[in-house]
Amino acid sequence: MPLIVMCGFPCSGKTRRAVELQEYFEQNTERKVHNVGDGTLGIEKNTVYADSQNEKNVRGSLRAEAERRINKEDIVILDSLNYIKGYRYELFCLIKHTQTPHCLVYCLTSAEVSSTWNTERDVEEQYTQEILDALVLRFETPDSRNRWDSPLFTIQKEDTLPFEAISDAIFKRKAPPPNQSTQSQPLSSTNFLYELDKVTQDVLMAILNSQKTSVPGDLIAVPGATEKISFATFCCIEVALLV
Repeated sequence: MPLIVMCGFPCSGKTRRAVELQEYFEQNTERKVHNVGDGTLGIEKNTVYADSQNEKNVRGSLRAEAERRINKEDIVILDSLNYIKGYRYELFCLIKHTQTPHCLVYCLTSAEVSSTWNTERDVEEQYTQEILDALVLRFETPDSRNRWDSPLFTIQKEDTLPFEAISDAIFKRKAPPPNQSTQSQPLSSTNFLYELDKVTQDVLMAILNSQKTSVPGDLIAVPGATEKISFATFCCIEVALLV
């Protein structure tokens, strides 16, 4: 079922809002709610976000955990920064593949407010100012005109979450249609190898027969091809194979 993607600066209230959403859906629906995020992985934020490769690995782990949790009944809340546009697009491809709706909840704060809230945390939970400033600088703001950022709910610190609107967005909207990049490719037919071998033999026989009567430059017909092929091409191939 639906995926709710949290997004925002570090220390912008994402986890508090995620908990509010979890409590609302648990109290007002019979669905199970899975809250997946940095906290569930037990990461050390200053270590992870100081190294691009470590950060990439964590994003991959979060995406994989969300994918494992998504099913026909439950709600998944992805509580992380989700600040990279390309990563949010990956999540959009995930919900297209699983055929489920999603929405984005953007916790909007200024860098100054986030910095203040960061200093109010326990020391072991704080970002260093250097890491926080770097993440704010790299943040790619969601845009509702992008299909992977829509529907978008922008929440400021004094706002109350629009629970009913979010509920409608994930329960009353159709899932985005799959496309070729997100659909599993069909299995080959059981006689695929036989048919491939037959076509290959037909092509080889056509080439061998043409060698008896053709000279380089002649055009010959090849089974399955709409255009005739120059006999010189086959001569070059044959020479190359002999060499």
